[in-house]
Amino acid sequence: MTIHEKSVDAIRILSAEMISRAKSGHPGICFGASPIVYSLYSDIMNYNPADPAWENRDRFVLSAGHGSAMLYAALSLFGFGLKKEDLMSFRQLGSKTPGHPEWGVTPGVEVSTGPLGQGVANAVGLALAEAYLAAIFNREGFPVVDHYTYALCGEGCLEEGISYEACSFAGTQKLGKLILFYDCNHISIEGNTDDAFGDNVAARFSSQGWQVLEVADANDLSAILAAAKQAKADAERPSLIICHSQIGYGTPVSGSAKAHGTPLSEDELRRTKEFFNWNEQPFEVPSAVRYNCAEIAKSHAAAEEEWKKMFASYCEKYPELAALYARYFENSPADMSDLFERLCTEKPEASRISGGVVINEAAAVYPNLLSGSADLSPSTKTNLTGEKWFSPECRTGRNIHFGIREHAMAAICNGIALHGGLKIICSTFFVFSDYMKGAMRMSAIMGLPVIYVLTHDSIGVGEDGPTHQPIEQLAALRAMPSINVFRPCDRSETVAAFISAFSEKRPTVIVLTRQNLEQYSCGENAFKGAYVLGNYNKNAKVALIASGSEVQICVAAQKLLAKNSVESNVISVPCTQLFDRQKESYKKRLLSAEKRLCVEASSDNIWYRYAPDVLEMTTFGESGPMEKLYEKFGFTAENIAERVMKDL
Repeated sequence: MTIHEKSVDAIRILSAEMISRAKSGHPGICFGASPIVYSLYSDIMNYNPADPAWENRDRFVLSAGHGSAMLYAALSLFGFGLKKEDLMSFRQLGSKTPGHPEWGVTPGVEVSTGPLGQGVANAVGLALAEAYLAAIFNREGFPVVDHYTYALCGEGCLEEGISYEACSFAGTQKLGKLILFYDCNHISIEGNTDDAFGDNVAARFSSQGWQVLEVADANDLSAILAAAKQAKADAERPSLIICHSQIGYGTPVSGSAKAHGTPLSEDELRRTKEFFNWNEQPFEVPSAVRYNCAEIAKSHAAAEEEWKKMFASYCEKYPELAALYARYFENSPADMSDLFERLCTEKPEASRISGGVVINEAAAVYPNLLSGSADLSPSTKTNLTGEKWFSPECRTGRNIHFGIREHAMAAICNGIALHGGLKIICSTFFVFSDYMKGAMRMSAIMGLPVIYVLTHDSIGVGEDGPTHQPIEQLAALRAMPSINVFRPCDRSETVAAFISAFSEKRPTVIVLTRQNLEQYSCGENAFKGAYVLGNYNKNAKVALIASGSEVQICVAAQKLLAKNSVESNVISVPCTQLFDRQKESYKKRLLSAEKRLCVEASSDNIWYRYAPDVLEMTTFGESGPMEKLYEKFGFTAENIAERVMKDL
């Protein structure tokens, strides 16, 4: 047995010990796929364990995130700072080794993974970012951006529709520096995958424009390295390397569904160690293995030193590009406060139009801003005017054709944001956020500043009918932790929404209308999440509270109430999350009126936090002209005024 094979076994045994100690986890993949992970860190990838954030490192995404123990074992052996105690606290509260990989928790983990398939799409985003930045900054003899993205998936990832979406996009875009290892073991939780997954995977990926390679036995380290070398030689196509493995290899439950997610019993672990001729104490490895991995890690660290020398020469020869590079990778927000005055308008317009204006202003301020949509930019108005489309022929295009692939689009944007150096906007119709919510949730978990522009925001969509009219979507997104949801009432609030989005270390959803809105130009107040439109009337007995397009209806209702000598304040609430963060004194002042009515064409019960009376949607919409729908469902100034007068 070679030292490399013994090192692979060390990853396997450490993984099994972690899982058995935690009494939960997934040992099967750890025994089958450890040769792949070892090969990546020993011979294939460029990285520096002493500097896991080195910008030009190769990235590895464990899309099959249930194999986290295997990743933690490898990171520990290759010097990423995980100690024996960290491995022993696998899956325990507050540890560096959580149940699934978490970005920002464990050094060396590039992406939070677990929802199957999303890691594949994240890897596509990482590869796209590399291709774009390389085209911007590389010059002959100075490959300052030159790295690969690797990912590891299993059948589960490939069964999920998001992987099909993402891999179709990657093949179309010819992302040749993306290499996906497929741990093919034909087993899932319910048993043999032949019962549910009969795809010819090689043909599928070949049809999507990928190079497809196969390794007959995942235990064959030399075959894995040869396949990786062949994959890297094809710059035109992303590569899939199908590695045929046995789930739970070397354990008494190998080849069975039980191996997937059931920790080995004490007896099974003992017999497994006998199979691998493993005689070390728990959580210990042979000194020769420790030395082997440390020396390999040391040799990889030299790659960063070489890059730094090259980059120093690059700075001397191309000082303007070097300054631009620094600007791309800095995270401080630009001052865009002048937009409130410069973009001020009195003309009614749809907030999606306002959004397009603001986005293009932001593109001039942030040269590293990219924007894409799910084939809807003519409607969502998110196209960067005068900029080209990203493509194999034009890697510097700032607009991205994601195609009709909402879930993959959002997850790809997560990868772009994770890479560093770029800012990203993606858009679709608000109702289709249901398709992308899983990836939006991962944006929030990781704290990624992806900007989601979601237009056609309510029953105001009109004739397209209930299938295209969002009702419950606001409630779903506002219920999500660590995300800001803006629904601006005019252009100035739209400006505030984007300024906030560029300054936050979390995702922002900006929900915009199809129909025209009146202009109030009070957007500077929107950073508090809610404010009184116009002058605050301390004597007002009524507060009309609304967001987005319903604000103008409340303003009209305010005028009707005034004719009946009823004083009222209209409170615009563009972002409930920001409002909830304000001081209690501010919130009480805004919500002090005797009669409070919240108005929003959604089914979001969050409004009952602010008032006992809510005018909302309790059904889906209907197909018909927008004005008729607002009248049918009671969203009129007359109905609001009548409702208030009746209660008073």
